[in-house]
Amino acid sequence: MTGGLKPSSSVSQPVEIQKMDMPLCVDLDGTLLRSDLLLEAYFRLASASPLAALQAPFWLLHGKANLKAEVAQRVDLDVTTLPYNERLLAYLREQRAEGRYLVLATASPEKYALQVAEHLGIFDEVIATKDNINLSGENKAESLVQRFGEGNFDYAGNGRPDLAVWNRAHRAILVDPEAGVTQAIQDVIEIETLIENERPGIKEYLKALRLHQWSKNALVFLPLLGAHRVGELDLLADAVLAFIVFGLCASSVYLLNDLLDLPADRIHPSKRRRPFAAGTVPIIHGVILIPLLLILSFGLALFLPPLFLAVLALYYVSTLTYSLWLKRVVLVDVLLLAGLYTTRVLAGAAAVEIIPSFWLLAFSMFLFLSLALAKRYTELMVMHEHGTETTRGRGYQSSDLGALLSLGTAGGYMAVLVLALYINSPEVGKLYNRPEAIWLLCPLLLYWISRMWLGANRGKLHDDPVVFALKDHVSRWVILISFIIVVTATYAP
Repeated sequence: MTGGLKPSSSVSQPVEIQKMDMPLCVDLDGTLLRSDLLLEAYFRLASASPLAALQAPFWLLHGKANLKAEVAQRVDLDVTTLPYNERLLAYLREQRAEGRYLVLATASPEKYALQVAEHLGIFDEVIATKDNINLSGENKAESLVQRFGEGNFDYAGNGRPDLAVWNRAHRAILVDPEAGVTQAIQDVIEIETLIENERPGIKEYLKALRLHQWSKNALVFLPLLGAHRVGELDLLADAVLAFIVFGLCASSVYLLNDLLDLPADRIHPSKRRRPFAAGTVPIIHGVILIPLLLILSFGLALFLPPLFLAVLALYYVSTLTYSLWLKRVVLVDVLLLAGLYTTRVLAGAAAVEIIPSFWLLAFSMFLFLSLALAKRYTELMVMHEHGTETTRGRGYQSSDLGALLSLGTAGGYMAVLVLALYINSPEVGKLYNRPEAIWLLCPLLLYWISRMWLGANRGKLHDDPVVFALKDHVSRWVILISFIIVVTATYAP
């Protein structure tokens, strides 16, 4: 950097810079960065130390600058993996090549701003939040006027807090402007350039909600199917409502989990494309959606039996515990994941007030343990192929691949054993006209489990077995054939 990188100072007199016609001051959050560093750091803190994160309201009582300072003191960020606005970066590099004086002017803590500037290597100076002064809005405008003079600088920003800065700048560079911002300033200041990326559409938000994962919630129908009472429309309606409720609750948890896992997701070959990790959906939107989905979920659950509400609460507490802590505990994480699958079965039974079968619960536990282990195995395999020997935030090592393979296949085969024992139980003769036909499910399930694990070992399994089952044409055929077998066993004369 020309003359070396300079942090903000207490300069009170305007400084004339002999470069281009005007120095260009650039906002960070939402402008140069397709994210918010305060929220990034806070969720990093919540992931590493949930108890410390709970102190945030008390820090905020002393001002937003104090909150930022307390969080920055406790959290280090990897600025090399952050989602930068590549179009703006290209523009800034062009300006820098032409000799323009570039200033990073941000409300983010100076600690992070200096790291970002050092990483990018294009800024001459950094002006950021420090000394208990939150450099946003009027504070930023006043600081830039003191540094460069009234109307003697250009400013690149995106949001309404930047309006105060543009009112005292020479020209404006609009970067993905918020609604109404362009209209608010176009009669006040000359717009030098407009840089816009594609706005997040409904597809990106649906991706963040992981709607494909709602397929797991089909497990709530198993107790109804197992009891052969699907034809009772009132019970079926309750099961459908339970499906929706669990979907909303799960999406709320998925959003939270993605925000907590941002650093790990950004270095993951596929998870880095998730909306929050990639910066295509603002973090603040996730912060808003998490409680809204949760409130809607529990509100709808009030229309179902009280026991269902209790199971839903257990599911949410378990997933929250998993996201904040247990996902980092080796093997406990997969046992809990398997338990969460089984919780859906219990919820389905509670929704229709049917006592769940011992056989169904035992089968579910072993099968879902196999799927959870397959998920971890695939994640570890992918990381190993990309030269990483451990899964960040998980605690597994590449040397664990063989053990996970053995445990996962054993869990799957145990599920088939439970199914075989169930077929030979007295209950089967009461439920099926042709119980012997159910035996056909055993080799079919053995084939599917073996194929799944063979694909995982070859690196061809998606990191989520549910996605694999939905997209794999062989798996879809297995599901269809299984359905035909069950219908035949039930209704054949």
